[in-house]
Amino acid sequence: MKRSTVVERTTHDTKIKIEANLDGTGKYDIKTGIGFFDHMLEQMARNGFLDLSVQCTGDLKSDTHHTIENVGISLGMAFSLALGNKEGISRYGFKIVPMDESLALCAVDFSGRPFLGFNVPFTVPRLGDFDTETIEEFFRAFTVYAGCTLHIKMISGGNNHHMAEAVFKAAGQAISQAIAIDPRISVKI
Repeated sequence: MKRSTVVERTTHDTKIKIEANLDGTGKYDIKTGIGFFDHMLEQMARNGFLDLSVQCTGDLKSDTHHTIENVGISLGMAFSLALGNKEGISRYGFKIVPMDESLALCAVDFSGRPFLGFNVPFTVPRLGDFDTETIEEFFRAFTVYAGCTLHIKMISGGNNHHMAEAVFKAAGQAISQAIAIDPRISVKI
């Protein structure tokens, strides 16, 4: 079964094309116009063994919010399409990932019931050209359109760059675990 898809989405604020292969090796080609966001999506792809291409042009004159949220929506749509009826997936994934002094927990359930629990107390408003509050918006959009429950918690933190990177790495690994095919499972979710 092929678990890859292409999603193209155009709104008033963004034009996005995502190519996702859920059974990849972690290859990526990501260009959103937001350097730090590209770096985070690269970490998610690499750590989740997702082959991911994200091409986005967006309204960055006002701020980064629309681009980041719409990429989350489009990526969630790509997962939903690629997973189809979710037959045979492990469904649950859980990872705790350190990044130096920071330690992030991520747990996911591809249940079809969207929910985001997000407890990451960033202490700076920006990392480069990236608003830290949009990390929660990205994951909220992803959960709604992927149809998953996602909990992200910072167990310990300090450096905000490390905190963000630990979050995206943990999410990639937990998602990879949850979408893995388990031959013992034959039911649809």
